[in-house]
Amino acid sequence: MDRKTISEKLSVSGQIRPADVAALGEAGVKTIICNRPDGESPDQPCADEIRAEAEKHGIAFHHNPITPDNVSPEAVAEQGKILRDCGGEAFAYCGSGKRATVLWALSNPEGKSEDERLKCAAAAGYDLEPLRHRL
Repeated sequence: MDRKTISEKLSVSGQIRPADVAALGEAGVKTIICNRPDGESPDQPCADEIRAEAEKHGIAFHHNPITPDNVSPEAVAEQGKILRDCGGEAFAYCGSGKRATVLWALSNPEGKSEDERLKCAAAAGYDLEPLRHRL
């Protein structure tokens, strides 16, 4: 797992495995968000597998899947709500971490400026400049 810090309250990565969940809990993660649809890749564990492991470790789990070409306003609103209400550090994953970062930037749960969100994303290796007009 290549976990990248996006903000004080969020880190992201590509696909995780059930075995990664314990380490996330030990690192202080209180909420895991899966932004990847089940079955997107033949080798990925389904969201329910990660959910079951999260529940064993007392970590909240949410499945808010999007595809790269379909970032709906509903998914953005849901991500923002989860991140605002999680009460601690959250971790979100998808295929590479970019979709999770896009949802964070669009939902802006921390009230950061456009430039701050772009800078946070870039520091983690995600170029969201093409989305500036939507931020």
